[in-house]
Amino acid sequence: MRTKKLLLPLLIALTVIACSDDPSEKATSVEKHKFQKEFADDCVARELKNSVNKVSDTPRIQKSCTCIAKYMMKDLTGIEAEKVLEEDTDTQSLRIRFDNAAYNCLQEDTVKNPKIMGRP
Repeated sequence: MRTKKLLLPLLIALTVIACSDDPSEKATSVEKHKFQKEFADDCVARELKNSVNKVSDTPRIQKSCTCIAKYMMKDLTGIEAEKVLEEDTDTQSLRIRFDNAAYNCLQEDTVKNPKIMGRP
């Protein structure tokens, strides 16, 4: 009888542990920050490769790439972080997230109220 009482909690604990090992769960804080740094560094290197004036473009590119990396890591999953950090691949969801992040981050740099022919 006593063995049955111990067996049930053990079975429940093992079930919970097995179910909680979902690989699509949110990435850890360490994974997210590692992703952010590596993604931003790769972004800067890629953009500077095509730059004509690397010295003057570097601060602007760093700001944009850091913004994009921060935006992308908000809802980063463990699988996505692993694919980028370990396998150096990307997923469709990362491409969509990148496009959205780039749109939002680069909008900050545009003029909010453009003047056309000197008029607001």
